[in-house]
Order: sequence, then C-alpha cells, then structure tokens
Amino acid sequence: MHHFIFPTKDTWISSGSSTITGESFRDQNFGRDQILEIKKFFYDNSFNHQTRALINFDGTDFTNMSQSIVNGDITSPKFYLKLYEAEGNSELSEEYKLAIQPISESWVEGTGKFGDNPKNTNGASWENRSNPIGSTEVTWSAAGVSILTGSASTTLILSSSVQSFSNESPDVEVEVTSMVNMWLSKESENYGMLIRFSGSQETDTNTFGHLKFFSRQTHTIYSPKLEVRWDDHKPCTGSNTGSLNELTMSGLADNYLYMKGLREYYKENDRVKFRVGARKRYIQKSFSTSVQTVTGSFIPESSGS
Repeated sequence: MHHFIFPTKDTWISSGSSTITGESFRDQNFGRDQILEIKKFFYDNSFNHQTRALINFDGTDFTNMSQSIVNGDITSPKFYLKLYEAEGNSELSEEYKLAIQPISESWVEGTGKFGDNPKNTNGASWENRSNPIGSTEVTWSAAGVSILTGSASTTLILSSSVQSFSNESPDVEVEVTSMVNMWLSKESENYGMLIRFSGSQETDTNTFGHLKFFSRQTHTIYSPKLEVRWDDHKPCTGSNTGSLNELTMSGLADNYLYMKGLREYYKENDRVKFRVGARKRYIQKSFSTSVQTVTGSFIPESSGS
C-alpha cells in the first residue's frame, strides 16, 4: 500500500545578503514562495553563503496515519521524503549529498517571498524561528535551525538521513523511517525536517549547486510528499484462494497479470486500491465433434413460376 501525506508548512532560509544592496537575508522569510531553494552562492570566485529548506508533516492526515499504526491497521510501514525539482541545474556538481535532519524547535512558516520589497520578516528565517509583526522575534538556539544532535538515544543517532547523487536527477526520494518512528513513539516532538547539503559540502569550494524544489505553495501536482509504504496483501494460499486454482509459479507456465478497475485519472487526495488479476495467458480447451444422422425424404422448396 502507498499513501501520501502532504506538508502542513515549509519554507527556505538564507545565510547571506544581497551583493548589490548589502541587505541581509538572515532575518527574511520566504514561506509563501512556490519554490524551496537549497543552494550554495559564490561571489567573486569564492563561496559566499548557503541556503536550507524546512518542511513539516504534522497535520490531521499524519495523526490519522499514526492512529492506524497503533490500531494495527498499518504494520511495519516505511516512510520516504519526496521532493521534485522545479528546473534543471547546469551548475550542479556531478556528485553531492543532501542531509535530512530532525528539527528540535517549533517554527512558523511565515508570509514572505524572496521578491518582497521591503523584505518580509514575518516567520522563520536563518536567525529566527518566528518573528510576529509588532512583537518580539524568537531566535533559534543555533542560527540556521537547531537540530537534534548529541543524544545518547540510538533512535536519534539513526534519525538523520542522507541521499547521495551521482549524475542523476535532483529529485529527492530518501527513506526517513527512523526519524518518523522517533516522532510516532513520542521520543521527540515532531518539528519537521531540515534539508541541506551534507557536512562540509555545504561550505566547501568543491561542491556546487542551486537546487530548486516545488514547495507546498506550488500550483502544480509536484508538492512535497511523505510517502508511507506497507505490505497489506494476503497470500493466495489455502482457503484464501477461494474456488480458484493457484497459478503455477515454476516459470514453466506463461502467466498474465492485469490491473482491475484502473482509471485514467485520480484526485490528489483519493485513497485508491489497485487490484491485480492473474491468469494463464493461454487456456487449452478440448472440443468433441458429434455427427447426427437424419433419415427421411428431402423435398426441395418450390421456386415458383
């Protein structure tokens, strides 16, 4: 079974400033942008600053999924973060790594965009996790988003995920099962995920990249997703086969698999079951020929005159 959970908030943050005006991006919010930018910015042939992305899945759908696991309706699920690139990137290094880490403090998505003039500081930024208009900003414990580190917990040590890329599409599909299980078990609060270049690649002069992913504000179908996968099939053995005969799986028979009730279109939030049918491709039938003898006289039909 595959189920998709959509984010309740996301944004990106920047550690730099404008090379034209000198205005700082460190307190600026980009929560309403349709793009999440994870980039390394170079100026005058040297590294200048980096950006990171934040995303959280903590809505009703996440809660319902959690309850389904508790109830036993979902068993041994795997969780995958999926992000979709918005455009190609000619500046991207052939090989690089992205790190996905659990955030340790709450934050506000905000109402800003990169092109706002004057800049909008209402929401999360590199320096602040919230900054309400007319009120006092709340800073991160560590600038650039504080993450869960230094814990003796095995779960927390395993909770960070890394995806390596080598001459391939920047689309992200990385398993984050240990991180989500950490939240489901209440070992840590779910404040979402931080996505950035991994380790020293974030600030070195050898790795290049200006990654752009669709955010939850996009008008396309490529919003970020948390994909939940689990196996809920019932083996076709014994009484579970009903009145049907089991297919031969020795490889000697030519079996034909087909989808039952497959539709051309589905709504984004539909819960769809895909059913697979199977039968032998060729079925042999035996035919018997019978001959009936008719006795009597034959009278031709009159043709008339």
